[in-house]
Amino acid sequence: MIHRREFITVLGGAAGWPIAARAQQPAKVPLLGYLTGDSDSADSPRRKAFRDGLRNLGYNEGQTILIEYRTAAGSVEKLSTFAAEFSSRNVDVVFAFTAGATQAAAKAMPAKPIVSITPDPVLAGFVESLAHPGGNITGLSTLAGTEIYGKYLELLKDVVPNLTRAAVLSNPSFTTSALALKAMEAAASALGLSLHIVEARKPDELEAAVASAIMERAAGLIVVLDPMFLAQRVRLAELANKARLPTIYGIEEHVEAGGLMAYAASRLDIFRRAAAFVDKILRGAKPSDLPVEQPTKFELVVNLKTAKALGLTIPESFLSLADKVIE
Repeated sequence: MIHRREFITVLGGAAGWPIAARAQQPAKVPLLGYLTGDSDSADSPRRKAFRDGLRNLGYNEGQTILIEYRTAAGSVEKLSTFAAEFSSRNVDVVFAFTAGATQAAAKAMPAKPIVSITPDPVLAGFVESLAHPGGNITGLSTLAGTEIYGKYLELLKDVVPNLTRAAVLSNPSFTTSALALKAMEAAASALGLSLHIVEARKPDELEAAVASAIMERAAGLIVVLDPMFLAQRVRLAELANKARLPTIYGIEEHVEAGGLMAYAASRLDIFRRAAAFVDKILRGAKPSDLPVEQPTKFELVVNLKTAKALGLTIPESFLSLADKVIE
């Protein structure tokens, strides 16, 4: 039997117990900031792939992880605004797609862990090296070396009879444009092709760029990766198709918008793999210790409807190599 004095002593001692011993406190639900520089809707396949990746790792959105989505649709100003919002919300980690989104996030949150998807994070200055990022940014590269640019020229030559001259559309403001042009010039020389470089920094410069390609008698067009071009993919496809200019892109969405073909790392695979980086960071890993991954899966996508409108006959041997054919 516990006497009254002993009972009071027991109660008084309980006041000094750790809170965790008296009542199990719920764990803090991590907050993720999802920032993209291009167009990205709530039901986009890429976003679904990212969420599937998190779900496969045991995260239940809205319960064990909270995500705030921001899409800039090619606007640099919006990227800065959204990154500042994430900073004020004190997100635990940022997922950033495109170099512009990564740059905005890094500027607004220089010490916050960032999982980035960009063409070349080393060239852009986001990481010291792929093996040793060295800072607060890690993630995935969408390019497996500069040889992919030569692949664009090879594929375009396969579907355009007697191709001798091609135009290359780039945005000089984008960090990887210079690398892309240098690689394509080397590849063009090896393939016996000449190149005509056309530029567009803003949407209203696209029409003039395509017109310049036609004026220079280019028989095909290669579009260098750029968030603005992706945001303007419908308009860009319309301009190229109206000019009867067979075009190859580095992102599948361009083909879905009416472009002829694309050869690129699988966006769905990359977005799904990005979830693993978020998981590792939330479990305590530092971005500086997580090597940047390069793509292992590439896909060729062809729009047969566009090919017919351009008067092109795509060889069956070429179509057999395609991972996806849009009819």
